[in-house]
Amino acid sequence: MSVKRPVFPPFSPLNDLEIIDDFYSSAESQSLYQQLLTENAWPDNHYSVAGRTFALPRQQTWHADPGIRYSYSNNLLQTRDWTPLLLAIRKRVELRTGSRFNSVLVNLYRCGQDYVGWHADDEPELGPAPVIASLTLGASRTFAWQHRDSHEEGQMPLHSGTLLVMRAGFQHHWFHSVPRDPGITEGRINLTFRKVIPKE
Repeated sequence: MSVKRPVFPPFSPLNDLEIIDDFYSSAESQSLYQQLLTENAWPDNHYSVAGRTFALPRQQTWHADPGIRYSYSNNLLQTRDWTPLLLAIRKRVELRTGSRFNSVLVNLYRCGQDYVGWHADDEPELGPAPVIASLTLGASRTFAWQHRDSHEEGQMPLHSGTLLVMRAGFQHHWFHSVPRDPGITEGRINLTFRKVIPKE
């Protein structure tokens, strides 16, 4: 059964987050992790900025409905078709959250050396009030946040099977990251479901 954590004080960024523990059971989470790890064709993941090529500190794939295109840091992601497994997960996430999603970014953190730096999911393609549902499978990793203006920081662990729903206010006021953790030797797969607004 899903467990919703307590409500936090009004000033807390966690009021813009919904944390659903055990969205998938431990056994379900392990099975999903292994299926995604072996079935997904993980690319080399190099990207270019200002004529220079860099290696992304994780591996990722982007899946979306027909006609949906998305870019961040001025890099257009290659769109792949939905797999039956990703469609099944999307359906369950939509039923639980009441939100509709047309795309998912699948990130593989191979160990604690893989990470994602400070950012906000506030690209124009996501519209003025983005809602993003983030599912963790595999190793527990730290989810950190930092206020855009005051630079107040906080963090919490996200365990396998946890669904984190980021409401619009979170992207407006906070940056977030998954920092390096050299002590972690196991992998983590994170799926962030989004609704991209097609360009006219």
